[in-house]
Amino acid sequence: MGLSTRDKKRILIFLIIPLLLLVPIFSDNLTLKIIAGIVLVIYVGFIIFLRDSIRIKEIFENDDDLFIAVDDDEGSGGSKPYDTDAGEDFQIISGKPEVETMKIETYPQPVRSGKKILVKPENLKESFEKIVFEKVPEGINFDEQFEFVLEKLLSVIKETFLAHSVVFYWYNKRKNKLSLEKFVTDSTSFREEDLELENDILSKIVLKEEPELLTDILASAELDVIRYYDGSQGIKSFVGVPLFYNKKLTGVLALDSKAKDNFGIETIYHLGRFVRVIAIIISLFEERFTDSQSQQRLNALLTVIEGSKKFDDENDLYEIIVGTVEDLIPWDVFSFVYFDPVEQKFKILKSKNNKPLKYVGENLEVQLERTLVGKAILSGAPVYVEDTGNKKYIRFSENEDIHFDGSFLAVPLIYDNQNYGVLCFESLKKHIYTNSDVQFMKTVSKLFSFMVYSFSTNSILKKLLSVDVETRTLNADTFFERMENDLIKANDVKVPSAIALIQIDEFLDEGTLFEEDPFPKVLMEITEMIKNEITKLELLGRLQERIFGVYFFNKTTKDVFLWAEKLRIKIARKPIAVLSKQTTFTVSIGVASAQGKTDVSEVLHNAELALNKALEKGGNSVKSIN
Repeated sequence: MGLSTRDKKRILIFLIIPLLLLVPIFSDNLTLKIIAGIVLVIYVGFIIFLRDSIRIKEIFENDDDLFIAVDDDEGSGGSKPYDTDAGEDFQIISGKPEVETMKIETYPQPVRSGKKILVKPENLKESFEKIVFEKVPEGINFDEQFEFVLEKLLSVIKETFLAHSVVFYWYNKRKNKLSLEKFVTDSTSFREEDLELENDILSKIVLKEEPELLTDILASAELDVIRYYDGSQGIKSFVGVPLFYNKKLTGVLALDSKAKDNFGIETIYHLGRFVRVIAIIISLFEERFTDSQSQQRLNALLTVIEGSKKFDDENDLYEIIVGTVEDLIPWDVFSFVYFDPVEQKFKILKSKNNKPLKYVGENLEVQLERTLVGKAILSGAPVYVEDTGNKKYIRFSENEDIHFDGSFLAVPLIYDNQNYGVLCFESLKKHIYTNSDVQFMKTVSKLFSFMVYSFSTNSILKKLLSVDVETRTLNADTFFERMENDLIKANDVKVPSAIALIQIDEFLDEGTLFEEDPFPKVLMEITEMIKNEITKLELLGRLQERIFGVYFFNKTTKDVFLWAEKLRIKIARKPIAVLSKQTTFTVSIGVASAQGKTDVSEVLHNAELALNKALEKGGNSVKSIN
């Protein structure tokens, strides 16, 4: 078997070595000997270098973990770029292999890139779109939106730098502490709480206002250096950088790793770009939040002062207040403490709970001593607790059953040096209210104070009056009192008597027919018609918003029924002008006998049964019970 061309070339190359060895032997010239020796060493070293380079190239081209390498000439009959030396080939001897065959239909379709073929995952597009189209959760405020964005950014930082944990703290200069905002970690023992400034590495970043880098943390010093874990994690590397906003230290971004020298100076520079992005995000959120919050607050206050809403009872007052404060500051539980002018006590009128939290109930009397609300009442100033978990706080009464921590704010309603109630806000988030929020609520409370003062004053005056303010008829209490006296008189003189309950029927298509609520106009017109149909011997009173009562002395049930039918027809036939439209309205009337009875509730019960029968017929009718 003849030699290959490649082997012949190798023989010729190696023949040069003996020739160079003969020069020192047969030559007496020292210079020539030295030159020949140097050339020989260089020649041999060059041969060794080329041989090792070829082997390294062979290893890398045959052991590529990232790509499936395919030569463009392979499969077309081309020869290998080099062969092994004779006797240098080898085989791996093992048991009989089990060959797994992949069908061509199931083999992933490659994407060519030069001489490499990249295997494209089948779900690449789906996975990518799941990331880029992830929606921001709905129904969250600006703070929660910022937390969502920050969490995504911290996740990117963690994956980029192969960190064990990434954490972001706000710096509270007034309290000299670090407040935890968000973190991403592989640990199960992360301390989700704020940190006081001490002598640890995070505190050092704040105090010196410069980055810090640790490349080899001793196991014995780990818990002293890094304080945001409950136990040892085996942390070896740490890097942290300060965040500046408006040229003031605002926060700290920190990373740690279980590997030594995982971070370097270049990491600090990279994190500097990240904290700059966070600062820009903060400015964008702050600007949007300020504009949005100002507009929401303005709209809420305009709703109160526009005059379209009125409050006839305590529930109406509460609904107006709670509907307004929802857009003023964030809260999870709102309670309205009202001073009852009759009982002379502060009570929880109502509470609204936006979370499934166990809280106090309605009508709970507020304890003035040793409570947060009592302190606000006695001092006349807002009381704000940033963290109710610091110690045991009593909000309203020692009998309350509240077992969660957060922030609590109580704003008293002071008008003309008198306290008419307290607005109480509670949130699950600690330190949620700023000084500007507290000052704003203190200013706004003057408006609510005047509202409660007006309602309280009207309530007292109404109790002193015997007539209904709107209709100038007897109010319910006075009507029942006088009716009881007349029942006794009628029973003594043995004369008949009866009562008629008159209810204004509901309006059809009320919301589309009229631009405003037509009820006040209709109420006055129907009241005048009823007054015109009775004499001074009858009692007329307004018992409910839409219901009137007329007591007839010395008249039979039949007489009252005929009177009621006449009134019904008269009201139904008379058009009433409301704004630019004219339409008719109807009433339903229930008549009951009061002869021989002295119990007002019994007579009213019979009249209500008759009225319900009239309403069951669809209204605009009269029914009687003897």
